[in-house]
Amino acid sequence: MGRSDLTNLTAFVAVADHRSFRAAASRLGVTPSALSHSMRQLEERLGVRLLHRTTRSVSVTDAGLRLLEELRPAIEQIDSALEGLNQERQRPFGHLRIYAGHLAAASIAPVWGRFLSTFPDVHLELRVDETPADIVAMGFDAGIAPRNRIGADMVTVRVTEPMKVAVVAAPAYFARRRPPRTPDDLARHSCIQYRWTVNGAPYEWLFDRNGEARQISVDGRVVVNNTDFALRAAVDGLGVAYTIEALAEPFLRSGQLARVLEDWSPAYEGLFLYYPGHRQVPAALRALIDMIRAPGSATPVAMSLTNPFVEASG
Repeated sequence: MGRSDLTNLTAFVAVADHRSFRAAASRLGVTPSALSHSMRQLEERLGVRLLHRTTRSVSVTDAGLRLLEELRPAIEQIDSALEGLNQERQRPFGHLRIYAGHLAAASIAPVWGRFLSTFPDVHLELRVDETPADIVAMGFDAGIAPRNRIGADMVTVRVTEPMKVAVVAAPAYFARRRPPRTPDDLARHSCIQYRWTVNGAPYEWLFDRNGEARQISVDGRVVVNNTDFALRAAVDGLGVAYTIEALAEPFLRSGQLARVLEDWSPAYEGLFLYYPGHRQVPAALRALIDMIRAPGSATPVAMSLTNPFVEASG
């Protein structure tokens, strides 16, 4: 069945309901002559007369009544589905799927409680994975990532403030090895490396001081793909970690970690929520974006998270 068949069948139901081409045409927003042409097309297509019509009146044939009986439930289902879409456009409900890395996922935490309580008909799915992904192909509504990992065809919304790097290790580790003064000194240290994907190369540490940028390959006995475990390894004295200042701050305050190379530590632009296209944004996603963009909502990663290792390491 083609699109024109569905249009003509919908028109037939309207004519049958109103017993008038003029009234049915007004309901459908077309001219009576166009509606009459649609009915002739449908009858020719089916090879059956569906309507008796004169210049004064319209009635439904026996074949038309049988067709109408079969059509009406289907047309009502279509109308119900369209009404459901209209309601979704006006109020957030349904499933909202977000794809993010471990660090990026933490940026949802300041608002998700308020978001879900404000919109009780929304179900939020947060997929946490470091593997770069095509969110459209995988069926996600949006993702969260640094800007340099986002395609140029995506719409972006900032979800964190710029983030400064912190290079840290346990005081007991630095008691055994002299703290590095320059990035080159890291060659003499055991560094906790990141490998974001299974077959990917280890992440190279970036440094910057007075416009001098450095990119350092580090070595060490521990490799992780999660910033929380990099910090845990550093707290446990396994080496030097490269992380975000906001994540390291609770450990620095408690004395479990000490900071080095602060004058070499760069700042990153931050994290962005991204999604495809400007038009027909799902209502649930639009509501989440509005909540994130509200004054005071864009906060550093690790906003109010507590140090999870104080008790375990004490």
